[in-house]
Amino acid sequence: MTRQERYQFVIDYFQQHSPEAETELIYDNPYQLLVAVILSAQCTDKRVNMTTPSIFEKYPDVSSLSRTNFDELFPLIKSISYPNNKTKHLIGMAKMIIEKFDGKIPMTVEELIQLPGVGRKTANVITSVIDQQPNMAVDTHVFRVSKRIGLVPQTASTPLAVEKELVKNIRVELIHKAHHWLILHGRYTCLARNPKCRECGLQQACFYFHKNNS
Repeated sequence: MTRQERYQFVIDYFQQHSPEAETELIYDNPYQLLVAVILSAQCTDKRVNMTTPSIFEKYPDVSSLSRTNFDELFPLIKSISYPNNKTKHLIGMAKMIIEKFDGKIPMTVEELIQLPGVGRKTANVITSVIDQQPNMAVDTHVFRVSKRIGLVPQTASTPLAVEKELVKNIRVELIHKAHHWLILHGRYTCLARNPKCRECGLQQACFYFHKNNS
C-alpha cells in the first residue's frame, strides 16, 4: 500500500466511523477554550473539565481574568499539573489580550503564540477548533499514531515535521477534523503501551500492525 493509499484508507475509515469528531474539552466560547487548552498541557481533558467550571464562574471573561492575581487563581488550578506555571500563564495571557489585542482572542497562529503559555500546538488547536482553519495540532497522540500507521516517515522526528507531513497529505477541508480523529484514536485505541490492535479498524493500512503481526 502506498502512502497515499494509506491516507485514503484512514480518512475513509474515520469519515465513516467518526464523522463528527471534536475536542473533548468543554467550552462555550474562544476564551474558555483557550483557558482549557492551556491547562490541558500534560494533563487529561477529564481533569481539565473538572477544574474549569469554578474558574469560569469566578472569571467569566478575559477581562476579569486579567485583573486577578496569583494567590486568588492558584487555588482553582492546584489540582492540575504544573499549577504554578499555568497560573502565571493564564494571568499573563489575559493581560496581553487586554493590552495588545483589545480584549479579543486573536485567531492567527502567529498572534496566539505571542501569548504566555501558548505554543504552536495550542495555537493550532484554537484556530482549527474555533475557526476551522487547516492547522494540525500535533500532541503525543497525533505524533505516535501518525508514525505507527505510516502516515508520516519514521524520520519525521519532531512535532513540526509530523505536522507538515500531515498538512501536506490531508485535504484542506478535513485537516481540522483529522486532528481529532488521530487524537481520539490514540487516546482510546492506539494506546502508547498496549495498543488495541486486535480491535482496530485500521489494521489493513497500519504499518505497525503488519510489522508486529507478520
